Amino acid sequence: MNTFGRTLLAAGALGASALGYAAGIERTHWTLRKATLPVLGESSPRLRVLHISDLHMTPNQTSKQRWVEALDELEPDLVVNTGDNLAHPQAVPAVLRALGPLLDRPGMFVFGSNDYYAPKPKNPARYLLPSGKKKRIRGRPLPWRDLRAAMTERGWLDLTHRRLRSTVGGVAIHAAGLDDPHLKRDRYSEIEGRPPADVDLSLGVTHSPEPRVLDAFDGDGYDLVLAGHTHGGQLCLPGFGAIVTNCELDRERAKGPSEWGEHMRLHVSAGLGTSPYAPVRFACPPEATLLTLVPRSQGGEQRSVDATPGAPVESGTGVG
Repeated sequence: MNTFGRTLLAAGALGASALGYAAGIERTHWTLRKATLPVLGESSPRLRVLHISDLHMTPNQTSKQRWVEALDELEPDLVVNTGDNLAHPQAVPAVLRALGPLLDRPGMFVFGSNDYYAPKPKNPARYLLPSGKKKRIRGRPLPWRDLRAAMTERGWLDLTHRRLRSTVGGVAIHAAGLDDPHLKRDRYSEIEGRPPADVDLSLGVTHSPEPRVLDAFDGDGYDLVLAGHTHGGQLCLPGFGAIVTNCELDRERAKGPSEWGEHMRLHVSAGLGTSPYAPVRFACPPEATLLTLVPRSQGGEQRSVDATPGAPVESGTGVG
């Protein structure tokens, strides 16, 4: 075999190995990230917020369901779900099993495109196209109303185009949310305006972290915005990071905490799922994040990753 042939063979073997890892191992390497963000008022106690996003649940994903359910052991003060829970018409019971005891804790949510419409097979090359160049391909409607009813019956707050005030763990919170900007369903005019001055935290919640939305929250003086949608890039290159974000957000902010403007912090979850038609992750494991919010005077952000094999909450692997 000549040199060219050997090179092609080696490249093919490497590609097959990478695909096997991305589809068979990393896709279910559930990971808990932790970050400390200084966003609260000076007299506020700390607040532990569990940020969950992009479950993309199908009924048979029992490993994911068990892992998410075990997150209750973290005893968060507040759970924020930033959408894309569903990936199958019969997935609502599976999502509710996964959230399980977390639904007994204070919670807030907005929905994303994959709560409204089922995924469809797509050309994999579309992944590399800029977000604005992609024609929307929508599947059949999903039972998002059933999911919303179940969440609100358990006490979680639907923030879709709403401004709400709540006190959680001794922290006075003003929260406002949007419908999915990825589908251009957002109507910021319905929630615009500065948050009240007498709260400890002003929190914005959106599925897709489109810059136009982040600029609006920042312009109104919000302390923190939580978002999902990007999957952290889903396919990342070591040393380079996310290839694309599937929205107008820059690659450097595809996951984790960052600053937006002079005052506001942003946290983007890399999420816990994938489309059933693209069940791969590379250099970007599925994740949930435990955010510890502290007063601004306590300094800069801190990050860590818990991925101890076998730990029931921090990480695990399974069949999907």
